[in-house]
Amino acid sequence: MSMTTSDTTATETPSPRPVTEWFKVRLDLLPTLAAVLIFIAMLIYGEVAYGRIFQMNTISNLLINNAPLIILATGMTFVIITGGIDLSVGSVIAFSSVSGVMLINAGVNDWVAIVIMILIGSVIGAVSGVLVQYFNVQPFIATLAMMFLARGLASMLSTVPERLPDDSPVRGLATQIKLIDGPKVNDLVISPGVVVAILVVVAAYFILHRTRIGRTVYAIGGSEQSAQLMGLPVHATKMWVYIISGTLSGVAAVVYTTRLGIAQNITGLGWELDAIAATVIGGTLLTGGVGYVFGSVIGALVLGLMIVLITRDGTIPPEATTIITGGILLAFVLLQRLVNTGRRTP
Repeated sequence: MSMTTSDTTATETPSPRPVTEWFKVRLDLLPTLAAVLIFIAMLIYGEVAYGRIFQMNTISNLLINNAPLIILATGMTFVIITGGIDLSVGSVIAFSSVSGVMLINAGVNDWVAIVIMILIGSVIGAVSGVLVQYFNVQPFIATLAMMFLARGLASMLSTVPERLPDDSPVRGLATQIKLIDGPKVNDLVISPGVVVAILVVVAAYFILHRTRIGRTVYAIGGSEQSAQLMGLPVHATKMWVYIISGTLSGVAAVVYTTRLGIAQNITGLGWELDAIAATVIGGTLLTGGVGYVFGSVIGALVLGLMIVLITRDGTIPPEATTIITGGILLAFVLLQRLVNTGRRTP
């Protein structure tokens, strides 16, 4: 008996469309994979050129020094995935840190001051969210206004460095914890600030990939109108992403201030650009809809390792750091353009 038309159809090879769809999904990971490869290449180059890069103390310093940036980049990831931007994070750190240290010096309980520092970030983030969501102000303008406001308030409070008391219990947040006792000074150490950064990253990953809020964040970045038609809580979620970014700016202020022991009105200058750069280098698309928290961590470590290598070299002027950062960022923006083109290709 000859096979019927339906039998013939059933035995045909599967359509290649699922493979194409799989490729497009993997294409979204391309910038993040590129960041990982660049980070590995920088490690190898540093070891070959300068030596003593693949050491526990180098990795320890990289994590400890960049814990505040990792926290900032994590909050920025939420905002950029929705298609927004937050330019206020560096100024929030200045205002929050100066306020906290001055409160402690005025006799306020240290831990109460720490909570106030974090809440300052939350309030500024909430104001940005209200401006964006309910007054239809562009995120760039809304957060730029908050950037000037926070920096101005920090300058009004103090124009000189405010020192954290030596006997303040919050200085314990900068205490180094030895995990591995290596030869000589080659120890693997972390600080409570690093632990905080790790917990922030894990919590952010859980929220983005395991909760309705996270799914809504990605949906807003993909198409806000479609997200509204699906009945997703768009208004509340857009508020929350700016509150999260502001709150994490307050947390970063705590980590940074307790490590340095001082607070200044000029603290955090340009940090918003570093946070954006780390987020973009890590694979979060500026157009929204695609982003990975762990990618932002890699982006922050790439920037941190770049400073280490420039310092080790000794012949590159510090001013070149911004030029190199700009070059890397430009390369990743162009890569994102290619990714967007590939995603739109039927």
